[in-house]
Amino acid sequence: MAIPDYQALMLPLLSSIGDGQEHLFKDLVDELANQHKLTDDERKQLLPSGGTFTFSSRVSWARTYMKKAGLVDQPKRGCMLITERGKQVLASKPKSINVKFLEQFPEFIAFRDNQKSDIPSTIVEPAQTSTPEEMLEDTHRKLNSQLANELLEIVKSSSPAFFERLVVSLLVKMGYGGTLADAARVIGRSGDEGIDGIINEDRLGLDAIYIQAKRWEAVIGRPEIQKFVGALQGQRAHKGVFITTSDFTKEAQEYVKNISNKVVLLNGLTLARLMIENNVGVSVAAVYEVKKIDSDYFVDE
Repeated sequence: MAIPDYQALMLPLLSSIGDGQEHLFKDLVDELANQHKLTDDERKQLLPSGGTFTFSSRVSWARTYMKKAGLVDQPKRGCMLITERGKQVLASKPKSINVKFLEQFPEFIAFRDNQKSDIPSTIVEPAQTSTPEEMLEDTHRKLNSQLANELLEIVKSSSPAFFERLVVSLLVKMGYGGTLADAARVIGRSGDEGIDGIINEDRLGLDAIYIQAKRWEAVIGRPEIQKFVGALQGQRAHKGVFITTSDFTKEAQEYVKNISNKVVLLNGLTLARLMIENNVGVSVAAVYEVKKIDSDYFVDE
């Protein structure tokens, strides 16, 4: 089943501490995961930025919102306790608890108003199923997607020589080919038998990767890939990368899965995303730090 959103977790979380005892937050996360029959993969699913489990993050936001409404308390680090108000809410047998429900409490209204004064409305007024953390990540993903499309259009309009230099810069940034000067000497040749260049897999030159780079509009089909693979076999090479500004047919993609050579196909959007990831042709416009509590700092508290 899908991982429940943070609002769907509010009532189950409050019910889990309804006995009035202190509960460890990590135990509550496990209990709610069991209640919702989450698989191991769903429990371990990370937010796109990595480092934080999606389900645990959503339980944490459910706790935060209910604490701001005065339904729960944190008597000590890592623990949760239901308040008298929380007990009254449970006694009323609500069908659900969500943001709209919490707006009956003035403390929560004050919290929401404070959010709105600090954060643009496009961030704090989401599709209500997303946590603020997830909304930031979704906005970041959309901005990068738009940037990738714009970047690809610019790359397509560049000269063949510039495209070759771009490929060199990207591969070196990704850790291949040693220095920029070393890589530049072997990329951008005349295309000997379907090979545009050879680049070292690592700085020691323990293995070589053969490169084919096509600044094309037309979709690359299986015949072009077969020609490239034939060139690899002619060189007794095992690894190759075929880079294009366009895309590959399904037949071409299936073909490389069933051959002994290791051939990686990089289409235009993948190329643009790798450029963004490795800061090739892009620059940082702004940096927003998202901070969390440093638990180690309070270890002796």
